[in-house]
This record gives sequence, C-alpha cells and structure tokens, in this order.
Amino acid sequence: MMELYSWPTPNGHKVHIMLEECELPYRLHPVNIREGDQFRPEFSALTPNQKIPVLVDHCGPQGQPIRMFESGAILLYLSEKAGRLLPASARDRHEAVQWLMFQMSAVGPMFGQSNHFRYACAESIPYAIERYGNEVRRIHGVLDRALASRAYLASDEYSIADIAVYPWLVSSEKHGINWSDYPNLYHWLELVGQRPAVKKGMAVFSA
Repeated sequence: MMELYSWPTPNGHKVHIMLEECELPYRLHPVNIREGDQFRPEFSALTPNQKIPVLVDHCGPQGQPIRMFESGAILLYLSEKAGRLLPASARDRHEAVQWLMFQMSAVGPMFGQSNHFRYACAESIPYAIERYGNEVRRIHGVLDRALASRAYLASDEYSIADIAVYPWLVSSEKHGINWSDYPNLYHWLELVGQRPAVKKGMAVFSA
C-alpha cells in the first residue's frame, strides 16, 4: 500500500488520476494547504519543498521504501512501477517526457500566476493580469497546434503527458479562455475527460 499526501489541486489531481489509471492501491492523507498543513513538521519531514503531492511507496525499488515529491517525478515513477502510460517506442516516449516537462515548466507556473493575480492578489495589478493572461493564451495555442495532427499530446497514444496537462485545463474559462479559439484542444479535453480513471481521479476529494 502506498501513502499519498495530497489536496485537490491540479498537481494533486495529476497523481490521483495516475494512480487510478495504473490501478495501484493507495491510502490518501489530506494536506489542507488552505489551512497551512503543508508547513506542519510531520509533513515538512516528508519533503524539503513543503508542497503537495508526496508519495511514499513502502515497497519501492529493490523492495525498499521510497519517498517521492514533485508531481512530474511521481508520474514517471508510477509509470515505471506499473509499466503503463509511457509509449513503447523510444521516439514517442521522449515526446511524452518532453510534454511532461512543458507542463512542469510552462503550464503549471503560468496558469498558477494567472490565477493568483486574477483571484488571490489583494490588489488588482492590470499589468500582471495581462502578462500572465497572455501567456496562458499562448500556451493554449501551443497545445492546440500540437493536437492538430494527433489524438493525444505525445502521439495517438494516451500517456502521462495528457495526465499532467489535463487538470490544469479543466478550469481554463477562469483565465478568460474561449474554447472556440482552440478546437483541437477542446476536443482533446473532452476525450481525456471521458476516461473512467480520469473521472475517478478528479473526484478523489469529492466523496
């Protein structure tokens, strides 16, 4: 049994979906980041970055326990453990990892900043709202163009790249996104969202 320390954020949902897709049993430990649980000593002992999610696998490599933080690293770890959701061909596998890195370096940070300056900042800063809003729109365009010629981000095969990006895009309207401008991306969003494991993973904290 694995232990998952998480909360219903896009980064948390990435790992919830991955565990459901891989059909791996886990015990969920809620870390309420709104109440500052991530700064409590017991959680801080698990990760130097004091952020969710954190995965503890008591039966890791060579049967030894392993602790993983950073959601992208967790997706790679679980893919290797389960033997799923990374393409078999080297070319497509590298493509999937490339898009995973794109999510980690671009989608997450830019969407997070856009959300902060639109909804959480104590004062309205038009420059910041415009700057990050423009970047979010640019990223939607990058993804839309990539999906013009294939069903999923890395290839015609569903992979960890899609799992990483999907939870960030389900609330794109909050960033002022008009889906009619990104038809390929919207089709992909609906396609991924129909998967039973995606529905289950996104609803982990709803029960």
